Amino acid sequence: MTAAPSPSYDRIVELTAAELRERLPEALRIYVDAMGYPPSTAQQRGPMWAAHMLRPGWRCIGAFNDADELAGVGYGYLGAPGQWWHEQVRRGLLSTGGDPDSWLADYFELTELHVRPDCQGAGLGEEILRRLLDGAQGARVLLSTPEGPTRAWNLYRRVGFGDVLRNYRFTGDPRPFAVLGRPLPL
Repeated sequence: MTAAPSPSYDRIVELTAAELRERLPEALRIYVDAMGYPPSTAQQRGPMWAAHMLRPGWRCIGAFNDADELAGVGYGYLGAPGQWWHEQVRRGLLSTGGDPDSWLADYFELTELHVRPDCQGAGLGEEILRRLLDGAQGARVLLSTPEGPTRAWNLYRRVGFGDVLRNYRFTGDPRPFAVLGRPLPL
């Protein structure tokens, strides 16, 4: 018995907000599957992702297999005071004696980066990350990822992300997260 050929991902492209909106249910399924969240999470996240598309500096990369199915997606925008994530990280840095002003000025927030679980481990996440950050605005990039030895964690370390805040619990998620950052460009 021969194994089925692995799908190709030669279509990795920047998506407009309209193109992501068209694929939003598919993108949210990837997010839910990759993060291990209950399916109902997609209903809560859909309006949030749509609102993010309106933020300054927003950009998105999508990876498609040869059947035109979304295999991975990543997006981000310029972080700013008043945004939920910015305020959460600011609070975390202040509570640990960190200096939020040194990190939270002029940054691109890597908000989401997810690859379908059956497509992970072949470098697709790194390709999406590199394309997303190539030309991203801001002096640095910041992101949050669950603590622990995951493929995402290893990817971020491999491309030079360092610790900004560790073992932080964001409102609404009981798991500990790391906030990681690095200068731009990659």
